[in-house]
Amino acid sequence: MVATYGQVAYIVGRPSYARQVGWALAVLRNADVDEPVPWQRVVSAKGEARMGREQMDLLEGEGIVFDEEMRIDLNAFGWDGLI
Repeated sequence: MVATYGQVAYIVGRPSYARQVGWALAVLRNADVDEPVPWQRVVSAKGEARMGREQMDLLEGEGIVFDEEMRIDLNAFGWDGLI
C-alpha cells in the first residue's frame, strides 16, 4: 500500500503541509538512520512517484503496479487508513 503526502501531513496534524512532507522524505531517503523510513511508499495525490525511477523500482519490487501514465491506481494500492 502507498499513502499520499497529504495523508501523512494530516496524520501529523498539519493537513496543509503536503509539500513539506515531500521535502522531509526526500532528505530521509538518503539519511543514515538506525530505522529506515519507507519514503518510497508516499506518493502524490495523483498516484505519481515524485522521487524518480528509484522510487518506482522500489515500489514495483513491492508489487505496486504503475499504469501507462506512470501512475498508481490509488483505489487498488492506496492506503485508506484515515482519509
